[in-house]
Amino acid sequence: MPTAILANMESREHRSSSAGRPAFQAARSSGEIADSTPVSVREHELVFAEGDAAHQRYEIIDGAVMLFRVLPDGRRQLVELLGPGDMFGLTCDAEYDCSAETLVATRMRVTHRLDCSQVPASMCRMCRQLQKKVADLHEHSVVLGRKSAMEKVVSFLLRLAAMETGRRANGHVRLAMTRQEMADYLGLTIETVSRSLSELRRRGLIIFEKADWFHIPDPQALENLSGDF
Repeated sequence: MPTAILANMESREHRSSSAGRPAFQAARSSGEIADSTPVSVREHELVFAEGDAAHQRYEIIDGAVMLFRVLPDGRRQLVELLGPGDMFGLTCDAEYDCSAETLVATRMRVTHRLDCSQVPASMCRMCRQLQKKVADLHEHSVVLGRKSAMEKVVSFLLRLAAMETGRRANGHVRLAMTRQEMADYLGLTIETVSRSLSELRRRGLIIFEKADWFHIPDPQALENLSGDF
């Protein structure tokens, strides 16, 4: 974790909150930037914000860009540091899943997003898989870097519940990983994982049918503990 950069980011007020849309964002939104044309962006300028329409993708020619996520309670987590040759803004969703801001004066190439009808179906499927992996890595960075132990465990359980694989018709979800594997994945100790699961079970937020099958009786109540709401 690049602590110095993250601390600097957290101590600085987000540009878009005080001075309106930065010049680059305004130009991008108005369509003034031609496709594949190199553009220059000042240091510490917002390229796009989490939730903006994902119409463009970016390739850094020179400079540096940081990608970050902001939790609802204001906590921020750096999810990626990018340099020359790196691409970002890669998403298969309609909106960006994180915000991008330049660290130094940066030149980048902006390319408009292609419609899947313009490329072979197999290439489109591969691109979507790669884009999903990038989004998953960003989410995991937030889980590891900014969430409490309980929030990590809850986020992990909710992610399992959202996956079709290993779910029964009655809503029960298979917990295929051991407690130690969960601890390794979430950056916790096995004791912390066990305590968190026991606390969730005690509060009736998860119900174990067996050691490796669980049910969430009230998904909203569990989501309220995830740190995402």
